Amino acid sequence: MSASSVQVVGFASRPSIYYTLAKPDVTFLVVLTTFGGYCLGSASPLNWMRLLNAVIGTMLVGIGTAALNQYVERDADARMRRTANRPLPLGRITPVEVLRFGVATIGAGGIYLAVFTNLLACAIALSTTILYLGVYTPLKKRTTMATAIGAIPGALPPLIGWAAAAGKLSAGAWILFGVLFLWQFPHFFAIAWMYREDYSRAGIQMLPVVDPSGDSTFRQIIGAAALLIPVSVLPSALGFAGPGYFFAAVVIGMVLLQVCLWAGRSRTNTRARWLMHATVIHIPVLMGWMIFDKFTR
Repeated sequence: MSASSVQVVGFASRPSIYYTLAKPDVTFLVVLTTFGGYCLGSASPLNWMRLLNAVIGTMLVGIGTAALNQYVERDADARMRRTANRPLPLGRITPVEVLRFGVATIGAGGIYLAVFTNLLACAIALSTTILYLGVYTPLKKRTTMATAIGAIPGALPPLIGWAAAAGKLSAGAWILFGVLFLWQFPHFFAIAWMYREDYSRAGIQMLPVVDPSGDSTFRQIIGAAALLIPVSVLPSALGFAGPGYFFAAVVIGMVLLQVCLWAGRSRTNTRARWLMHATVIHIPVLMGWMIFDKFTR
């Protein structure tokens, strides 16, 4: 069904529509890394109310960005099997409604962060939205480099949390940025490998679309996972974390690298799915260990 053909949807169905527009899996990751950034950038003891405010404001901005992304990509979503059942391709909501919802939610989140945390956290959050929607999204149909560019706004949420806690960005914040930047390559390329036919139908230039053998795709997956290990141990090397975290980060990173190598040997969709799950487990475990180390040393 065309996105311009709208079904009549009852009031009871509206919450489920807006829930889908919020992309809860993506928004959860944004909130999780914001939470981690706040904890790692905060002085002890934690200001729990300020942490809650940082999470609420970031979540609102993330939800609005996810909705506007679906507004911009509604035609491409209609051509991909994995996104064809979203509200806009199914005609369960009008594009204008999604546009209004997205803009209003981003605006509310930005104001919330400015009032209840600080202007730096607000600026980083809104920069994330601008880079994601204004740079990364249009580039997806033009160049395979879009993934690397999109990894920049994707790595900013922990900086929102850090800024909300500390009011400034120090070296620790940029280490978190580097960790999340590199982590996105095995994560998103695993997803792109599984859905490369979908992306091809939509005209999206993900690397697996133009790299049918997977040679370049898995080189980048393995290279990013390998580089992630030394970047992950930088908190210990620079004195922000102790030796316990150092050895944990090495082990966690090596496990992810082994999964990447395992997936690269066969390059099946099943192994790519396992890799995607491994990345989803990796980042909260690593950040959780950082937080544990910080508050137990």
